[in-house]
Amino acid sequence: MLLFRHIPFLRAVFWHSITAFGGPQGHMGMMLKTFVHRRRDLTEEELLEYNGFCQLLPGASSTQTLTLIGYKRGGIPLAIITLLIWILPASTIMGALSFLLDYIDDRSLKVEVFQFIRPMAIGFIAYSTFRIYNLSIHNTITRVIMVAATLTTFLAFKTPWVFPALIVAAGIATNFSDRRIPQKGVPPKKIKWGNMLIFLALFALAGYLSETASSDNWRDRKPINLFENAYRFGSLVFGGGDVLIPLMYEQYVTRPETRRVQETKRDVLHMTREDFLTGSGVVRAIPGPVFSIGSFTGGMVMRDEGPSMQILGCLIGTIAIFLPSALLVLFFFPVWHNLKKYAVIYRSLEGINAAVVGIMAGATCYLMKDTFLFTLFDGKMIGLWNLVIVIATFLLLGTNRIPAPLIVMGCLLLGWLL
Repeated sequence: MLLFRHIPFLRAVFWHSITAFGGPQGHMGMMLKTFVHRRRDLTEEELLEYNGFCQLLPGASSTQTLTLIGYKRGGIPLAIITLLIWILPASTIMGALSFLLDYIDDRSLKVEVFQFIRPMAIGFIAYSTFRIYNLSIHNTITRVIMVAATLTTFLAFKTPWVFPALIVAAGIATNFSDRRIPQKGVPPKKIKWGNMLIFLALFALAGYLSETASSDNWRDRKPINLFENAYRFGSLVFGGGDVLIPLMYEQYVTRPETRRVQETKRDVLHMTREDFLTGSGVVRAIPGPVFSIGSFTGGMVMRDEGPSMQILGCLIGTIAIFLPSALLVLFFFPVWHNLKKYAVIYRSLEGINAAVVGIMAGATCYLMKDTFLFTLFDGKMIGLWNLVIVIATFLLLGTNRIPAPLIVMGCLLLGWLL
C-alpha cells in the first residue's frame, strides 16, 4: 500500500523513459530537469553525487543513477520498480525489432524524424553542465581538475576506461591536502561486503555453466550462453553504449567467422552484420537506455530456434544485461554511503564532482564537433539547424517553464516537417 504514494514519481519515471533521448549524457540533463527542478525528488548536489558514484561502476550509468533516485525515495522495492519502468519501453521496442526485421525494409523507415534529437541532447548536456558548475567548481584544484577532465574527455571520448580513470584520478588529487576538509571524530568502521558475493557468484556460475554447456554440447546450451554473454557485458563494460556495441559486434558478428570457430564447427551465438548494424542504429534513435540493445541481440541470436525461444532470448538478454548494473549500484551504494563519512572519501568527492563537470563539458564539445561542426563549415544547412536546436534547447531549459517531454516532442515534429 505504501507504493501508492509513489505513483506520481513512477509516472514521472515512465514519461522519462519514453522521452529521454541522447544516451547517458542526455539522460543526465533530463533527470536534472525532471527530478531535481520540477519534482524536487533530490537536490542538484545529490544527483551530481549519484552520477559520479555510478561513473565509477561498470554497466549502464544512467540506469544506475535513476535506480538510486528510486532507492532514495522508497528503498529497494521502489528502486526495482523504477528500474523496470525505465527499461521496459526501450527493451520492448528493441525486442520487437528482432521479430520485425524479416518483414520490414529498413531503408523505408523515415529516420529523418530523429535528425534533431542528437543536437537536442547536446543542449540538455550543456544546460546541466552550466547548472552544476557553480556547485562543484569553487577553488583552484577543482578548476584544474575540470579543465583536465574536459580536455581528456574530448580527446579520448571513445576510450572505455577514460571516465572511471578520470574519476579515480580526481579523487586522489583532492586528497593531497587535508586543510580544506580535516577528519573530525571517529567515523563508523562497520562495512558489510557480504552482498557482493551474490554478484560475484552469479558471474562465476554463469561463466562455468556456459563453458561447460559449450564444451559438452548441451542440447539447450544457447540460453545459458546468452545469459553469460549479456551478464558479462553488463558486468565489465565501462563507458556506456559506445563501448558496449563494439564488444557485442565482436561477440556476435566477428567471432563466429574466425578461423578457430570455423575449424571446430562450434554452433556459437551469431547474427549477420547487417542485422546488428540496423539494431545498433535504431537503439540510438529511440528513448531509453542504450543497453536495451541486449533485448534485440538476445532475440536475434535465438531466432533460428523458433518464436518461443526468440521471446525467451529477448527476456534473457534484457534481464542479464541490466542485472549487474542493479546489483552493483544497490550493493555498493550503502557501502559508499558509509565510506563518505571518512574525510579522505569526502575530500575525494570534491575532486569527483569537478571531474564529472569536466566529463560533461568534454562530452558537450565532442558531440558538438561530431554532430554539426564540419557540416557547418561546409555550408550545409543541416549544420546550422543543429546549432539552432542546441541553443534553443539550452535557452528553453533555462526558462524553467517548458517540460522536457515537450522539448523532445517539438524536436521530433521539427524533424518530421523538415
